[in-house]
Amino acid sequence: MGDALLTIKNLSAWYNNEKMILSDFSFALDEHEVAGLIGLNGAGKTTFLKVLSGLLPTFRSDGIFFCGAPVDFRKQDFKRCRYTVFAEDNSFSYFTFWEYLAYVCAAYGKEVPNVSGLIQGFHFEEYTDTLLRELSTGNRKKAFLITAFALKPRLLLLDEPVNGLDFQSTEYLYRQISGYKEHGTVLFSSHILESITLTSDRVFVLENGRIRQTFERGQINAEDIREALHDENDR
Repeated sequence: MGDALLTIKNLSAWYNNEKMILSDFSFALDEHEVAGLIGLNGAGKTTFLKVLSGLLPTFRSDGIFFCGAPVDFRKQDFKRCRYTVFAEDNSFSYFTFWEYLAYVCAAYGKEVPNVSGLIQGFHFEEYTDTLLRELSTGNRKKAFLITAFALKPRLLLLDEPVNGLDFQSTEYLYRQISGYKEHGTVLFSSHILESITLTSDRVFVLENGRIRQTFERGQINAEDIREALHDENDR
């Protein structure tokens, strides 16, 4: 793999002081790779992405480094390097897609790019001028995914990106994820094994808030990952 993009040492995160969701979680992402997170419900996938997105302040760590330098997830310089698409997101309800795209690009200090290819690829042509609140779950997801791939952040975080998508859009999403290494790094969570095996360079199996097993390129296959998940379920 390439140079380290993000390194986290012994991260713990919680929503209250009685129960840790992540505990002693150590993790490293390389430049220009696609990494998949998989685990049973409650393993900590979404919590980890919330920490990275600056949405969960209740965490501690022995060290967090972005490109080798200490980083604060909630500071502007890091925020402009990452973008997150969550499994469910009802924010910006009274924006149309075009208004949302313009807003995000301005926030990231970028010109609005040509997104016609992405709109066609996700079959979103009919919905660009519809308020986000009036879109179905799948089409709202498409609006955020199109924005994500148009923005091309150095670190792209996707939480269950396949949820709500139709077959053709799912296939197109897989191609976008696989090709994203030209621009940066993708970290995504999924409970759909196909999405992990078809796109990832590395797969991290989460269990009880820790990385239980890592599958490297060449080792990634559905049978072995399924076995690791079954073993986890039997514990």
